[in-house]
Amino acid sequence: MIAKRGVGSAPVKGRRVLVRVDFNVPLDARGAVADDGRIVEAMPTLEHLRAAGARTILLSHLGRPGGHHDPALSLRPVARRLSTLLGQPVPVADDIVGIRAIDHCARLANGEFLMLENLRFNPGEEANDPAFAAQLSQLGELFVEEAFGTVHRAHASTVGVPRRLPSFAGLLVEREVRELSRLVDRPERPYAVLVGGAKVADKLPLLESFLGKADALLIGGALANPFLSAGGASLGATPVETGVGAAAAAFLERARGSGTTVVLPSDVLADRPGQAAPSAHAVGEIPADAVAQDIGPATIARFSAALAGTKTVFWNGPLGRAEEPRFAAGTREVLGALAGTPGYRVAAGGDSARIARDLGVAGVFQFISTGGGAALEFVQGAALPGLAVLPDA
Repeated sequence: MIAKRGVGSAPVKGRRVLVRVDFNVPLDARGAVADDGRIVEAMPTLEHLRAAGARTILLSHLGRPGGHHDPALSLRPVARRLSTLLGQPVPVADDIVGIRAIDHCARLANGEFLMLENLRFNPGEEANDPAFAAQLSQLGELFVEEAFGTVHRAHASTVGVPRRLPSFAGLLVEREVRELSRLVDRPERPYAVLVGGAKVADKLPLLESFLGKADALLIGGALANPFLSAGGASLGATPVETGVGAAAAAFLERARGSGTTVVLPSDVLADRPGQAAPSAHAVGEIPADAVAQDIGPATIARFSAALAGTKTVFWNGPLGRAEEPRFAAGTREVLGALAGTPGYRVAAGGDSARIARDLGVAGVFQFISTGGGAALEFVQGAALPGLAVLPDA
């Protein structure tokens, strides 16, 4: 993957720099930031800009307000947390491209920060409206892309603005491209991919992209159910995604001649009515009233063995209902087994990063991407609009 021109070469002193950050963070019941991980990840770039004398204008979205102003999705709690991390105030413009935002931007001094309100309050953001992109661009003189989690979206702030201003990749985006490129360009073998989660319809292109590239593809969670069903296994009362049976069967047929070994669960941990504790059952022998909730002990052993000795591992998605402690063992134990393996281990971002932290296994990865969908599309080899628009190094 070609490197992008980085912020280190940007002439920022005394200039207004628009920085697209991904501060789409969870808020707690009081409206405060519940997890500041994404804010912390952007700090090296923000501290660089401050030290270099930039006048930094931050652009972000929060949640899905649908193009309307929603006070519950204001970026003010985010700005308060960022102010604490930076040790200086970060005011929030009441609007995005209106007169107050223009006035705030004009009064910025070197080393100061301003945050515009939630970009998605304006319908022009997600529509990549040229007029909205032009209004945003007029607020700054340079653009820095630091929101890797949004570069797979062709929105006004990720595509429209960098087309109008001299543009650079932030330090986080540079690292994302550098680290994820190791999975695309030169994965050291044996290369294993571990994928869980829910919907085959969403992840089938990802799974197909690994055929012929990875040595082993391990599939768990609800994602495995349609493949098991396509192979003729009865799953009891376990819900199986509808409308994907033929695609799952075709995938398994293609996999046979691809050089990639697909490993599916051989047993599950299931809930049964009237049974206090979950019980393990071999696939094909699941009782009619049982619902699979996690991979079983035999599958944990098989998956762990398949990962032993690998030189490259990519993981995305839980192998069961890992948010519930009773069904977290599969994900926790398989990922924990990676601690004893050599090589390079990467996790996709989003929910996977949170799960890894919650289960205490984040430390087994050399790199955890900040992007969920963006990371998945990147490793598929897709062209990401927000990266494609940036000049090459």
